[in-house]
Amino acid sequence: MQRNTRQRAAILETLSRQDDFRSAQQIHEQMKADGETVGLATVYRNLQALSRSGRLDVLVAGDGESLYRQCEDSGHHHHLVCRECGRTVEFLAPRLEGAMTTIANEHGFTDLDHTLEVFGLCAEHSAAGGDEAEDGAPGR
Repeated sequence: MQRNTRQRAAILETLSRQDDFRSAQQIHEQMKADGETVGLATVYRNLQALSRSGRLDVLVAGDGESLYRQCEDSGHHHHLVCRECGRTVEFLAPRLEGAMTTIANEHGFTDLDHTLEVFGLCAEHSAAGGDEAEDGAPGR
């Protein structure tokens, strides 16, 4: 039990230095680079436990891979994610929450749970895309 606590603390420490979602493999590689001796299977197991406990958010990438991030807000929130760099911004959407509850009620649904990730380009990459577009090159 003590070993898991140390390993979970190391995973959380690694994630606390990241602003974007990371795969278990990326987290494991960073931990090894930091001198941690932990197996990839242990990282996976601990990431799953930390996400179940609500300490990490999980995003399922287009290829089905789970990506993890330690969030700033422990309450219910959503994410804006840059498609280019992975920069992630947390946001609250009370009006959206109300609309989803109304829609669910209209259809007889209860005990709601959901996640929402909105993908786009951050300001830095939007500006870069705009510059390229002016040169005739595609924005992405």
